[in-house]
Amino acid sequence: MYPTRLVSRLALLLVLIVAKSAVLLAQPINLQRAVVLLSPSVPAPIRVTAPQMLTEEIAKRTGITLKSVTGWPKTNPVCVAFALAGDTDVAGVPVPVSPDRQRPETRPEGFRVVSDVTPKGTTLWIIGADARGILYGTGWLLRNLTMDRKRLELAAPANIATAPAYPIRGHQLGYRSTANSYDAWTVAQFDQYIRELAIFGTNAIEGIPFHEEEKPSPHFKLPAPEMRIKMSEICQKYDLDYWVWTPATFALTDEAKRTAELDLHESFYKACPRLDHIFVPGGDPGDNHPREVMPFLKDLHKRLVNYHPKAKIWLSLQGFSVEQVDYFYGYLAQNKPDWLAGVVHGPGSPSLAETRFRLPKQYQLRQYPDITHNIRCEYPVERWDQAYALTLGREAANPRPNFFAKAQAAAAPFTDGFVSYSDGCHDDVNKVVWSMRGWNPEADVNEILADYGRFFFGPTLDAATANGIAALEQNWQGPLAENGGVEATLAYWKKLEADQPALATNWRWQLFLLRATYDAYTRRRLLYEQGLEKTANQQLASADRVGPEVAMSQALDVVNRADKNPVSPELRSRIESLCADLFASVGLQTSVPKYQAKGYERGCVLDFVDYPLNNRWWLADEFVKIKSLKTKAEQVNRLQEISAWENPGKGSFYDDVSSVSKGPRVKTISDDATDIAWWQDGRSRARLSSQTYQRSPSLTYENLDPGARYVVRVVGFGEALLRVDGQRLEPTLYNREADTVKEWIVPLSATLDGRISVTFDQPEESHLNWRQNSRISDIWLLKEKGSE
Repeated sequence: MYPTRLVSRLALLLVLIVAKSAVLLAQPINLQRAVVLLSPSVPAPIRVTAPQMLTEEIAKRTGITLKSVTGWPKTNPVCVAFALAGDTDVAGVPVPVSPDRQRPETRPEGFRVVSDVTPKGTTLWIIGADARGILYGTGWLLRNLTMDRKRLELAAPANIATAPAYPIRGHQLGYRSTANSYDAWTVAQFDQYIRELAIFGTNAIEGIPFHEEEKPSPHFKLPAPEMRIKMSEICQKYDLDYWVWTPATFALTDEAKRTAELDLHESFYKACPRLDHIFVPGGDPGDNHPREVMPFLKDLHKRLVNYHPKAKIWLSLQGFSVEQVDYFYGYLAQNKPDWLAGVVHGPGSPSLAETRFRLPKQYQLRQYPDITHNIRCEYPVERWDQAYALTLGREAANPRPNFFAKAQAAAAPFTDGFVSYSDGCHDDVNKVVWSMRGWNPEADVNEILADYGRFFFGPTLDAATANGIAALEQNWQGPLAENGGVEATLAYWKKLEADQPALATNWRWQLFLLRATYDAYTRRRLLYEQGLEKTANQQLASADRVGPEVAMSQALDVVNRADKNPVSPELRSRIESLCADLFASVGLQTSVPKYQAKGYERGCVLDFVDYPLNNRWWLADEFVKIKSLKTKAEQVNRLQEISAWENPGKGSFYDDVSSVSKGPRVKTISDDATDIAWWQDGRSRARLSSQTYQRSPSLTYENLDPGARYVVRVVGFGEALLRVDGQRLEPTLYNREADTVKEWIVPLSATLDGRISVTFDQPEESHLNWRQNSRISDIWLLKEKGSE
């Protein structure tokens, strides 16, 4: 028996040891003097790339360069150790083995990051299932470190184990003139960007090697063929799959062109140090029947495997007819090609559900989501305010994290992953969200954004960045004039800007500041310019009293104040400077004349920052036509029509069909949400409402006068096959030319219950180019005068 006093001392000592260990475990792991140790089993190139990535990214943010060692430090060691899950030890120290039965670190690309904190020293283990597991474990560590000039630490204890849900998580980075920024990048910029995508879970990069029939970009730092080989080298460095998108844009029945194309491919294959997948779209572009496409792809594969034995071929069914789709599946059933990896689903393909159902299980299905465009695209911004659509256009900075998290959640279960379509850095947040949710579909969007802010902007800006990006997404919700949050978002980002002057040259920071400023400037212009037009309409309404000439002159003087006395010139100036900053920092081309963008749809927000948000251009042109009318009465009548365009009078209704703020009775959303006709490179002088439209809108009218006679009036182009409460009506006026009028009398029996539904059958126009399809832009339900 031990003396009671000794037992008490032993118990106290044990308590002290446990308490000290608990304190050690709870304290952050200080890595300022850490060393890096690598298991010899980690394969190349990641055995070089992962430590280099870790040390370089830490050095940029802290000024600390971690040293690599080959053996364990003897005195008070703090070590970051890289190992594979199959390793038993590194330099004699056992690799921790998790009791977790699932052990995600043993699955492809999986990893575990675990801290081993003892009084003798601290080891932070990065344990990967394979080389990529090491890469992604390093990425997790970089996203979660607290890094600044005073700190380099990780919250303890650390014990995270995870593996990706989807095996394909990639993004297309096309080095071509149509890109709004990539074409201006150096090799070093591509390397850094691809590294950053890998840090956030990306495992594939897609290039565009051939068929750049346009002139080379004036921004190219290297000829396109050279840069595409460099991109292959970068993918090799980070152990990422290298895909190429390469359509067959000629007739495959032309043997000479077919042979030349095969030779062109082969020379590219031979030059690439890494090449994993060839993706040939069936259409968009391309117009070959699968009976020619499939043998061509087989021949491509024969040449491909001479240089890249494990590489595979992919095909999309974009643009295929029902007969062509059936032929493709018949070919698979009969030939069972082992050279085909799978099918890519893109815009114009049969549905994901149908494709997954019909595609034999041995073939994979990859999504090709368009995360780069805002309108006329696969994922348009729903009910986007007309003012944004006219000014921000297709490729503005577009962080849409919550929307794309939902979009991916809906599509991903049918697929084996994705490689997104991107034409520039403006969709950077969307890339990160897709990659992180491709890894973990349950990942919290706010936490993803916090990781984004912590890594790119600093440890104190994680929550601030998440909130700021979410606010930018909310800026695009609902009628802009009613969205007071836009001003709050600007104030929020201006406060961040004032507090963080060191971030002034960070291109991601600049991008968010540009969006916040542009949104607020557009809202202020909208309120101001629409107010001017209301005043001008009052002038036009007095034309019968003051005369047409005076009314038109006064109205133009009012609406043109938008140019003579513009609102918020300080915001306009800030937009100009931010666009210059972004061109300098990341090559973002926001203007055709100023920054030599390929086209006005390619992110040229600076070229549309002053585009009219009232109808002053249209009014000026319309007044010229009115002056040519023969009589004063005709002139007055037309001016009064214009003045009452959006305010048809008591008991009557007006809807601008694709305007979220001026179409309250519209129940449908067009295929492109807010479909801008895009005439004259976006500089159309047409009435704003006629530039946005739907093909077959649906509207509901309530609180109608049961005893009144109503007329439906429509302005648009082509056909308008109207039904009221499901009954097709015959028109009393039916003009098919652009911006002309059609009218129908509503049967009295339809309005007896005080409500009607108005719908339009969609005419059969599949033979027409989409720009020639019928469209409807403005709809009135007019109560006839005297109908009481």
